[in-house]
Amino acid sequence: MNKLSKLAFVALAVAIGNTACGQSQVRNSKGLTIPGSTAPEIKPVVITEPVLYDTDDPAIWVNPADPSKSLIIGTDKNSEGALFVFDLQGKIIKDKVVHGLKRPNNVDLAYGLMLGGKPTDIVITTERMTHKLRIYSLPDMKPVDNGGIDAFVGETGLEYRDLMGISIYTAKNGKMYAIVGRKNGPQNGGYIWQYLLEDDGSGNVKATLARKFGKYSGKKEIESIAVDNELGYIYYSDEQVGVRQYYADPEKGDQELAIFGTSGFKADHEGISIYKLTDTTGYILVSDQGANRFQIFSREGTKANPFEHQLLKIANVAARESDGSDVIATPLNDTFKHGIFVVMSTDKTFHYYRWEDIAGKELKVK
Repeated sequence: MNKLSKLAFVALAVAIGNTACGQSQVRNSKGLTIPGSTAPEIKPVVITEPVLYDTDDPAIWVNPADPSKSLIIGTDKNSEGALFVFDLQGKIIKDKVVHGLKRPNNVDLAYGLMLGGKPTDIVITTERMTHKLRIYSLPDMKPVDNGGIDAFVGETGLEYRDLMGISIYTAKNGKMYAIVGRKNGPQNGGYIWQYLLEDDGSGNVKATLARKFGKYSGKKEIESIAVDNELGYIYYSDEQVGVRQYYADPEKGDQELAIFGTSGFKADHEGISIYKLTDTTGYILVSDQGANRFQIFSREGTKANPFEHQLLKIANVAARESDGSDVIATPLNDTFKHGIFVVMSTDKTFHYYRWEDIAGKELKVK
């Protein structure tokens, strides 16, 4: 084998090795390799106890009295599924787990919904097989939904009422909305439905349809939805296409503001989470599911275009084929001093990462 052949063989072996480890190169529009794309996988500092069937999506509740006692709520996606509740050591808090849910898919939470005359933190999940939103108070995990709230009422298309994605938007005027996705829906707008959440007069939640919006490629499905309360945006993953951006306020219209992450993904676009350095700056993390990595984009866009979200870094993670994730910048304890990044993994667990491990040298920490 001559020198050139040897060099070609070594280059091929490296490329194959990188691909096998889920560490293939990702390049930007200028052809430059994105930082982190070929780096070793990042290890979690905590792996939770396993659920019974199939983890899918987490949400992080920060305990205002003692952040070290914050909770992770995660879905166990099965016909006999559950909302599991974990502490920051990854242990299941058995007396808070909600069993008997019919394929709960995604989960989100919000702070301070007025119920029964007092501000109440709530967690909401989509129950696919019953077509209902299920809502519980935090941290006690007691139902506040009168047995569930029907969603996508009147839809008759195949899988048009099979709930999947959920995120909560809390507007600056205090109004709270559920942003709901589904397994299938129309391609020309109206795939996402937005519901106003309010007290029904008895201390439980009622939901009133506020609008229908959102494009859909028709290629696969839309599952992950994330809301940026401070900037007032909704993001959702149109799987195998990209991440779409809209205004969260119904009064600002239904036009699509941006679509990004349209190249460089190995398979499905999945979980979206937002790390907030300030009220206007930070990072948008999107799961590149088939590659076991997260692509990290700028939250604030560019000076020329606030809706141009540049790809800044790739984070290869130990979690496998992640559907859902959540991240916060709040210091929680000595382990999570700059926040926590929680990622679903297909081994029935959730992985907890320190933000500084995800950020590395390329990104900032709060």
